[in-house]
Amino acid sequence: MSAASFHIVCPNCQATNRLPAARLSAQLNCGKCGQPLLNGTPRELNAQTINKTIQKNDVLTIIDFWASWCQPCLMMAPQFKEAAGQLPQVVFAKIQTDKYEQAAAPYNIRSLPTMVAYRSGKEVARQSGALPTNQIVQWVQSLQA
Repeated sequence: MSAASFHIVCPNCQATNRLPAARLSAQLNCGKCGQPLLNGTPRELNAQTINKTIQKNDVLTIIDFWASWCQPCLMMAPQFKEAAGQLPQVVFAKIQTDKYEQAAAPYNIRSLPTMVAYRSGKEVARQSGALPTNQIVQWVQSLQA
């Protein structure tokens, strides 16, 4: 991400938006569909959207790899959502690994839930195991420094 601009993928239409870095703290809307780009709510990813979300977002992107049969995953889901609401300048997303096995396979997820942090297509950190909201927020904030 250059100091002058950054890219962010629209959670609604999947258009890649290029925005001035100075606008990151402002309410950002997609240039194509007009929907909010950062809304403090986790995005639901699928086989078609996971790679673009990881590769094209220059802002910190946290992906929760989870499964419907995983009790710790289900317990952490509301905590993850609450953390997203507290950090609206970060992209929070989720992918259901039992539904999209082939899409999740390249990311070497060995236990669930696992949160992986990406920036500009590169993994910057990962955290396995269910965490409460405050620990998710602390972990994400440590990656923004």
